[in-house]
Amino acid sequence: MQNELPKINYDRSYLLNKVKSFTGIWDLVIIGGGATGLGIALDASARGYKTLLLEQADFAKGTSSRSTKLVHGGVRYLAQGDVKLVREASIERGLLYRNAPHLVKNQTFIIPIYSVWDKWKYFIGLKCYDWISGKLSMGASEFTSRRETIEKMPGIKKEGLIGGVLYHDGQFDDTRLAINLVQSIWEQKGFALNYIKVTGLLKDDRNQVCGVKAQDTETDQDFVFNAKAVVNATGVFVDEILQMDKPGSAKTICVSQGVHVVLDKKFYPSDHAMMIPETSDGRVLFAVPWHGKVVLGTTDTPVDHASLEPVALENEIRFILETAAAFLTETPTRNDVLSVFAGLRPLAAPQGNEQKTKEISRSHKIIVSPSNLFTILGGKWTTFRKMGEDMIGVIEKKLNWKPTLTATENLPIHGSQEQMNWEDPLYFYGSDAVEIKLQMNGTAGKWISEKLKIHPLQVVWAVKNEMALNVEDVLSRRTRALFLDAAESVRIAPAVAKIMAIELNKNQEWIDDQIKKFNDLASHYILIKN
Repeated sequence: MQNELPKINYDRSYLLNKVKSFTGIWDLVIIGGGATGLGIALDASARGYKTLLLEQADFAKGTSSRSTKLVHGGVRYLAQGDVKLVREASIERGLLYRNAPHLVKNQTFIIPIYSVWDKWKYFIGLKCYDWISGKLSMGASEFTSRRETIEKMPGIKKEGLIGGVLYHDGQFDDTRLAINLVQSIWEQKGFALNYIKVTGLLKDDRNQVCGVKAQDTETDQDFVFNAKAVVNATGVFVDEILQMDKPGSAKTICVSQGVHVVLDKKFYPSDHAMMIPETSDGRVLFAVPWHGKVVLGTTDTPVDHASLEPVALENEIRFILETAAAFLTETPTRNDVLSVFAGLRPLAAPQGNEQKTKEISRSHKIIVSPSNLFTILGGKWTTFRKMGEDMIGVIEKKLNWKPTLTATENLPIHGSQEQMNWEDPLYFYGSDAVEIKLQMNGTAGKWISEKLKIHPLQVVWAVKNEMALNVEDVLSRRTRALFLDAAESVRIAPAVAKIMAIELNKNQEWIDDQIKKFNDLASHYILIKN
């Protein structure tokens, strides 16, 4: 099916000109290019609506690139009694596993067990998890003996260990999925642009929202886009758009920060992820194999203000390392951290102020302003497709459009392919990897980074086919260098900048500026050694 799709020129300047040449009224303008906005734009464009998505920075620049890399039904939500959310997420996990098999894989998790009570509590709970997932379950949970658990979890502390409970969930690369969703939107004849910031809302003589004002942050060019419906899918920034609609509007979300640290796989050299179900703050901590490293996280820290580049707090880093040390034979220290990254969760503001952020439901909520501004709150990566389907359903009903059926349940995402070699350093390109390798033409050994297996042609590909405009785009989101090894990403940034300068027709001043900006950014991902 992928071969039947139209061949798209993904050069951003070309795509921007296509948007500028559109003279009609958009059916939908979607503000926000994270998981939520991309899900809505894909659902809308797949139904045939004239759709435009605008992202103020790069796609998935914020929350959507900083997850624990899990596509999951939500074991924690089951413990909270939110069976409806677990069921919804389990279904969506199964659909995404089917539609993006090049990015989503079946990942086994093991809970190390140190008491008989925990053994039966988690075993029974995970059997319920299997049952709720139904036919879209990724595998049956089972109890593993002490010997099996030690074999499957090298590096786990053995003292007091009586066994483990193994279960199945999904693991993925969040930003690579976002990029493929952008490409899928264009293939469905939708439009999606990065670095276009919405600066205001347009309203008609009835005070109804009828479009947006926007600015290209690369050129400062201003735009006006007229639309029948405008969707606010800006995650932690939804209240900023709501203030554009009605100054003084009540706060709709609270923001929670989650931090992850990345370690060399030697600290936990297992293909099975580890789940610690009860930490000292009542959260779940994961150790997840990812691109040859191990991701540890996460925390849950309420924060007052949202930002595009949240910074990990010292107490969050210390909490993760101390919690991991309680279960691992080799104690990781801050000197061992290859990268640390923080992400913000947009949570629907609770009724009252007593509810802790970890207790707030991750289900999504749609609100419609009197001006017919459509806003979506909450949600998570796993349910991005369902959020899109639900939003279009609400818009059709509210605006009296003819009801249509979603077309995304069985829609392969760009790059989709069944047969995967997860050891291939280019696996995450899916079906695109064939063309990239052809262009390499025997130069596969000429890596910019041997450690991270990043090739010069990947940089060229990111500019020509994935709308990358700066070094950060390439090293943070088109490849995951900054998240996997921040010091290595700093080392190769000059080489990346030079390649991009050729492709984008930039001068030495641009190269120097890009290197400086990236080094400043990367400093927040690198821990000062003891």
